[in-house]
Amino acid sequence: MKVVANISLLFTELPLLQRIVAAAAAGFSAVEVQYPYEVPAVQFKQALEAAGLPLVLLNIAAPDLAGGGPGLAAVPARQAEFDQALQEALTYAAMVRPRFVNVLPGRLAQGVSREQALATLVANVRKAADEFQLLGIKVLSEAINPLDMPGFLINTPAHLLELIAAVDHDNFAAQLDFYHMARQGLDLPEVIAALAGKIGHVQFADCPGRHQPGTGAIDFVAALQTLQKADYSGWLAAEYRPNASTQESLGWLAQWRAAGLLSPQ
Repeated sequence: MKVVANISLLFTELPLLQRIVAAAAAGFSAVEVQYPYEVPAVQFKQALEAAGLPLVLLNIAAPDLAGGGPGLAAVPARQAEFDQALQEALTYAAMVRPRFVNVLPGRLAQGVSREQALATLVANVRKAADEFQLLGIKVLSEAINPLDMPGFLINTPAHLLELIAAVDHDNFAAQLDFYHMARQGLDLPEVIAALAGKIGHVQFADCPGRHQPGTGAIDFVAALQTLQKADYSGWLAAEYRPNASTQESLGWLAQWRAAGLLSPQ
């Protein structure tokens, strides 16, 4: 397993493209980004190449989600907006070549039943999986805790497994975020065991607080060892909010390497 810097949350002391260089200097093996679209794709690609790092993941846009809105992927009345966001992501990804693209399920919209929302989500995820398969890019969706994001449609491993079964596409997998599972009081080794073989990508932050490992209660050694036993050999993305500067928050990285929890760079 190799470690990725989520540059939407890390190195925010710097402009976005400079964060890629900072991540390489800090010893990360790759970067991921939530929404890179304000930067022209060719510039993002050039920055990746200059730093010698791959891009692991980006999200399809969900413009109102952070502000309390429902997003796009599970709202029948917003189908045209989702299709536009999908095309934007396809065009961007064709240039920057992420390993994965994340379709955020979003919140249950007012006046929409859960059944309607899930049917819309399944159809949109399947469409995205078809389109990105042509680029060799896998599509993911993640479960987000309902305490930080009330009304979010997909919360638990069981929800993720139901979504994977309904989409029924070999270019679709689960994105597992340790923080969102722990925030709900779920046991991470049990979560990993439940999703074994279905996990495409892993993100982490400590809980509570969503800061760097060592600031909360998560037993990362146990969680990472369980991932290894489940034959997960993919990426581990640091998607936390440093409680100091990013550089000051990176003590965990050397500790994990010393403990043999990570692959060589």
